[in-house]
Amino acid sequence: MPHGRVLTECPISTADGVRAADVAWASAECLRELGNRACFPRSPELCVEVLSPGNTEAEIQEKVRLDFDAGAQEVWLCDTRGRLKFLTASTGRPLRQSRLCPAFPSQVELREP
Repeated sequence: MPHGRVLTECPISTADGVRAADVAWASAECLRELGNRACFPRSPELCVEVLSPGNTEAEIQEKVRLDFDAGAQEVWLCDTRGRLKFLTASTGRPLRQSRLCPAFPSQVELREP
């Protein structure tokens, strides 16, 4: 996505304390607003949560809720098989594709470390 930056392990102040989105994307405008802080006072536009087999449904729902409450426009959930679920703050329901990055695939190839 042009005119922005990918952030890894992005620290965000949430209603449940500071938490780190696994990956985030912030537009150039958002980056100017957030500045060069150690912890962002609100979420970038997009947060990606990479799920592990140990995540419970309650944990996943809590991550999504905290990301949206902190200001994310979209949350992407990536499961252990590389399948993505695109959620928006306006509906909270999965979409067929991202609104922020419609060309992003709903399946990514996983590589072993």
